[in-house]
Amino acid sequence: MKKLLLSALIATSVLMLSACKQGDDNKVKVAINTGPDQAIWQEVQKVAKEKYNLDVEVIPFNDYVLPNESLNSKDVDANAFQSLPYLEAQSKERGYHFAILTKTFIFPIAAYSKKIKNVKDLPDGATVTISNEATTLGRSLLLLQAQGLIKLKAGVGYLPTTLDIIDNPKKLNIVEVDTPQLTRTLDDPNVTLSIINTNFSSQVGLSPRRNGLFMEDAASPYVNALVSREDNKDSKKMQELKEAFQTPEVAEKAEEVYKGDAIKAW
Repeated sequence: MKKLLLSALIATSVLMLSACKQGDDNKVKVAINTGPDQAIWQEVQKVAKEKYNLDVEVIPFNDYVLPNESLNSKDVDANAFQSLPYLEAQSKERGYHFAILTKTFIFPIAAYSKKIKNVKDLPDGATVTISNEATTLGRSLLLLQAQGLIKLKAGVGYLPTTLDIIDNPKKLNIVEVDTPQLTRTLDDPNVTLSIINTNFSSQVGLSPRRNGLFMEDAASPYVNALVSREDNKDSKKMQELKEAFQTPEVAEKAEEVYKGDAIKAW
């Protein structure tokens, strides 16, 4: 009797472990930024489930550091929030061993204002707020340079800082703030202009094409990516996640959510 009971328990345990393993094989965790991308990833979840029986758990962060830390520590299997220059800079700085599963979208960064309607009206000495995150900061300075508002040292690449400004003819007061706070600075009576990422500007109803005084064009190198680790990039579920993302349904959802402000990159 005891032997029969022990055999039954062993068989049950084996079945439970097999079920758990099978369940794990059908699940993937993805870190993203809070905001409109959540609606896009709801579509990815739907496609992944219908086409591959893949359960995608989406974990949103209102932060640019934690999604990569979570991927590196294996708390998530992939993330989708960052541009390629940011990924390159973070990998170099922190020693990440990540892989690009696919490019996703270009989300143009743009300048917004509640004080002026045209960049020509930007007064001398105006305060301009930009992100204090290294890559977005550099991206913002390059955009200001493209408008002729500042000039940067030659050869600064994608990561210039305010120390690289060699000419500031309007004597702009460039102030660095936390990226999620940029939209709030638009209501500051002392701030004339703010350069804001699309995923944050869209949260307050601002569109680069409709509301931006100026913006990046389609040739921007700051394309976003779906990223995994090197050790899981070739796994079945990572490839299925990639395929689920690269679908017309996801592209259509991005068009609906961003109203033309997200440029498909795959």
